[in-house]
Amino acid sequence: MVDIKALVDVENGTQSRRIFWERDIYELELERIFARCWLFLTHESQIPNYGDFFVTKMGEDEVVVIRQKDGSIGAFLNQCRHRGMKLCMAEAGNARAFSCAYHGWAYGVDGTLKSVPCEKESYGPDFDKAQWGLHPVAKVESYKGFIFGCMDAAAPSLVDYLGDAAWYMDIWAGVPGGIEFLGPPSRSIIRSNWKSPPENFIGDSYHVGWTHAGVLKAMTGEVMPQLAFASKDAGFQVTTRYGHGHGINWGPGPILMSPNCPDLFEWTERRGVEMEAIVGEKASKLYSRHWDGTLFPNCSYLIGTYVFKAWHPIGPDKVEIMTWAFAEKDMSDDLKHRIKVAAHRVFGPAGILESDDIDNFEYIALPNQGHVTRQGKMNLQMGMGREREEADYPGVIGDFLSEHGQRGLYRSWADCMSSANWAELEAKTASWKQDLLRKKKV
Repeated sequence: MVDIKALVDVENGTQSRRIFWERDIYELELERIFARCWLFLTHESQIPNYGDFFVTKMGEDEVVVIRQKDGSIGAFLNQCRHRGMKLCMAEAGNARAFSCAYHGWAYGVDGTLKSVPCEKESYGPDFDKAQWGLHPVAKVESYKGFIFGCMDAAAPSLVDYLGDAAWYMDIWAGVPGGIEFLGPPSRSIIRSNWKSPPENFIGDSYHVGWTHAGVLKAMTGEVMPQLAFASKDAGFQVTTRYGHGHGINWGPGPILMSPNCPDLFEWTERRGVEMEAIVGEKASKLYSRHWDGTLFPNCSYLIGTYVFKAWHPIGPDKVEIMTWAFAEKDMSDDLKHRIKVAAHRVFGPAGILESDDIDNFEYIALPNQGHVTRQGKMNLQMGMGREREEADYPGVIGDFLSEHGQRGLYRSWADCMSSANWAELEAKTASWKQDLLRKKKV
C-alpha cells in the first residue's frame, strides 16, 4: 500500500523523489487522478462540424472525441469492442463511421455498433449489438470552448471542478468571439515524469532569470536577474481547491511575441477596455498581463504568449506533449498566422524557451534511477506562511516569486491519491481554504 503522507508533506512543503519514478505510485495516479479528474480533450474549434474527430489521451487510455449530428460532443475509448483492436488510426479528420481493420466491426459516430460481418450466419439471432457499442467517456463538457472529459460518473460538474479557476479563465477565454486553436497540435515525447511540466507552468517564476538567462538576453538584449520578480509589485500567484493555479505578472502580456507581433500591444490595450464591461474593472486589468497557468492535473497555458499544452503520461518517466498556438477569433488572419509562428518558435518542440525547460524536466527524472537518490526529498517551501486572501481575486493568493502554486498542485495530488472516491475527496477538501490559510477549525 502506498503511504501518501510519506510522499508529500503538505504542511512542510516537501515531496519524496519517489513520486517521479516508481511504477506502483504511477499506477495509482492512473487510477485516482487520470481516471477520476476532468482532463482536457480538445477545443471546439478543432471539431466544428458533424463527424469531425480528434484523437487524444486520458492518462494512457486513448480516446476519440467526435462532434455529433445534433452539435453535441461525444468521446469514446479508441478500441473495438470485439478483440480490443485500436479503432481509429488517424490523429484527426472527419468520418460518418469507424470500422475496425481487424474483423470489420463498424461503429457510428455516436458509438453504437452498426454492423458486424457475417452477423446472422456467425452470431445467430440472440446477438445484441446494442450491448457492444464503444465504451463512452462518462462525462464530456465544454467551458468557453475548451472540451474536457471525465471517466468518473460520480465527479462534480466541470464548472464546479474548475471552481475559482473559472473566474480567471473567463478573463482570457471569454473574450468577444471566443478563442480558436490555430491548426493541429505539434507532438513530441520527452523522458520526464508527467508532473514536472505542469508544476513548472503553474507558477515557477524562480527559474526564469536563471534557466532562460541566455535566451532572454538574445531576445531582449538584457539579462533578467532572478530578483526581478521578487518585488511585491511583480504580480501574484493563486491556487484553488482542486490544485489549479496561475502566476500572473504585471508586466506586458505579449512581451515574448513582440518581435513577430508588435501590434499585439495595441490589440490587448484596446481589448482590455472592452473586457472591463464583461468581467469588471479588477478582472479586466489582468487581461493584458502575462500569465502562466495549469489546470490540474495535466494541461497548461501561457496567456500573452498564446500557447496551450497537454502533458500525457506514457509511464513514470515519459511524457507526450501536445502544443497548440491559439488566438482570439476576432483577430485578423495575418495576426493569427504570425502568432502561430511566434508561439511555436518559442514553445514548440524545438522552441527556444521550450528546449531550456525540457532539459530541466528530463534531468529531474533521470537521476531517480538511483536507489539512494530516490530516498531524498525535494523542497517547495518558498513563500510559505505568506498565503492570503484578497478581495479582488478568488482563490488563495501568494507572492509572485514563490512556490505557492506548485504546493497547491501537490496538495491536490495528495488529496486525490489518498481518496478512494469523489465523495471522500470532496469531504477531504471541503475546508481547503481555511487549512491553507492556517485557520483550521478547532
